[in-house]
This record gives sequence, C-alpha cells and structure tokens, in this order.
Amino acid sequence: MSISASEVLLEPETSVDSISMEHEITARSPMQLFWRRFRSDRVAMVSLGFIGLLILVAIAAPLVVKLFGVSGPNQQNLNALDVFGQPTGPSSAHPLGVDELGRDILARTIYGARISLEVAFIATGAAVVIGVIVGMTAGYLRGWVDSLLARLMDIVLAFPILLLAIGLASACSLGKGCLNGLITPGVPTLILVIALSTWPYLGRIVRGQVLSLREKEFVESARSLGASNRRIMGREILPNLVAPIIVYTSLILPTNILYEAALSFLGVGVQPPTASWGQMIASATPIFDSAWWYMLFPGLALVLTVLAFNLVGDGLQDALNPKAGR
Repeated sequence: MSISASEVLLEPETSVDSISMEHEITARSPMQLFWRRFRSDRVAMVSLGFIGLLILVAIAAPLVVKLFGVSGPNQQNLNALDVFGQPTGPSSAHPLGVDELGRDILARTIYGARISLEVAFIATGAAVVIGVIVGMTAGYLRGWVDSLLARLMDIVLAFPILLLAIGLASACSLGKGCLNGLITPGVPTLILVIALSTWPYLGRIVRGQVLSLREKEFVESARSLGASNRRIMGREILPNLVAPIIVYTSLILPTNILYEAALSFLGVGVQPPTASWGQMIASATPIFDSAWWYMLFPGLALVLTVLAFNLVGDGLQDALNPKAGR
C-alpha cells in the first residue's frame, strides 16, 4: 500500500494538536505561586497552624479557662497550697500546678498569651506603618530629606531598647506618671517603647528598596505622564514592597514577643496582677528549685511561640523569593 506525501505531512500536525488539547497550560498568578511554594513547606504550615490555634486560645481565653474547669488567672486559692504553704505541682484540679499565691498556672499561661500577642501585634503594626512611611519618603525624595531621615533612624537605633524602657518606666513610675499620667508603666508604655525602637529597621530596608525602584522604567513612565509623587509612591512603588514588608513583619513579631517578655521580667513591662509570661518567669526564679512547673510551662509557651513565628517567617521568605525553586 502506498501513502501519499500529504498524509505523511498531516500526521505530525494532527498529533501535535491532540497533545496540546490534552495538556493545556494554565497561567498562575503570583499569589497562587506563592501559596504553592508556602504550602509545600510542611514545617511552616504546622507552625502556622500552631499560631492560629494560639490566637484562637488567646481571644477565647475566658471560655478556654472555663472549659478546663480551672479558676481565673488572678484568683488566689490558699487551699491549693500544701500544708507548708508552698505551691503544689500538676494535679487533676490544676493541670499545670499553682504559684505561691495559689493561682492556677494554666489560666495565667493562657492569659499571658493574650498579653504577648496583643503587645507584639500592635507594636509591630505601628513600627511597620512608621517604617514604611519614613523609608519611602527618604528613598524617593532623596537629597536633604533623605539625609535628615537617615540620621534620625541612626539616632533611634543608637538607643538600647531595654535601657530606654527601664529608664522611661522608672522615671514615670512615681506619682501620676509622666505627661499628666499619659505615660505610666504598663501595656501602653510597653507598646510605645517597642514600636519607637524597632521601626528604623524596616525603615532602612524600605529606603534601600525605594532607592532602586525609583529608577525603574515604570516609575519614569508614571512621572512622564504627570503623576504626583504621592501617587507614584502609593500606586507604583508600594505594591513592589509588599514581599519584603511581609517577610520582615513575620520576623520582627517574635522579636517583639521576646522584648515584651524581657521587659516584664525586669519589672518595667506588664504590671501585677496581670498575667505575663515574662513576669511569671521572674516570679518563679526564687522558687525554681522547689516549684519547677511555675517556670517551665510559661517558658515553654514562650519558646514554642517564638519558634513558630520564626519558622513561618522563614517559610514566607522562601515562598516570596522568586529564585526559590520548589
């Protein structure tokens, strides 16, 4: 049997068309590519699940404490102490034991998570807003504005955060505090100190990115069309800063949690009787040899929380990196 040349030429075209119909190529958006990379990181996903659970527990702290059937975080129960008036360890009535005043460790640990997350999220949010605004302004306008804002960031970075908080809390702890009672030791002052001390880190990162982005072709095109500086920074440059802002925010959150714990440990953060992990660890230090559970469980909660945030930050950094091949 003889085969014509036209039939031979048509067979490859037919096979290519059938293959293209069977294997259609679908385009993925940057968000889909990011989620695909991030989802493949199992460690980051488990850490994200732990953080989500921790946030839910912190929000529903009264309900969670009630479900466990333990007393409130500030409720003293001298009957929970032993015959010598010393704190008792884990039991059926108090799963994580009690402190020297008979307060339940589980309830105080749960409420401590609320304080730590509240301080970390609010302080980090304020630091991100200030850092992005100052960094974008310095990087885009350059000149004397850049020099002035860059020197301001250097000055703020020169202040040690712990010494600044200790000095501020000590100076405002007497009488009605500072500024007619506006600044007193507690959660608001803690948030203020952490936010004002950490925003220059993001500001310097944003400034460096904007110095590079302002020379790109799309910025020049927007400028040639008569767009204002505010519009260029908000519509053209800011969307290209989302990735580094997200990564840095996820990495500074655990640092601020540690700052809150450290300042509360030193006595200049959250004030008694409000439950705080750092304050609980400080109170447990004198009796650690006889009441190990008092330091162990808040310390373990602090370590796991900081570790989870760091692992999620690493996962976000890998997923948002376009050179990461997964």
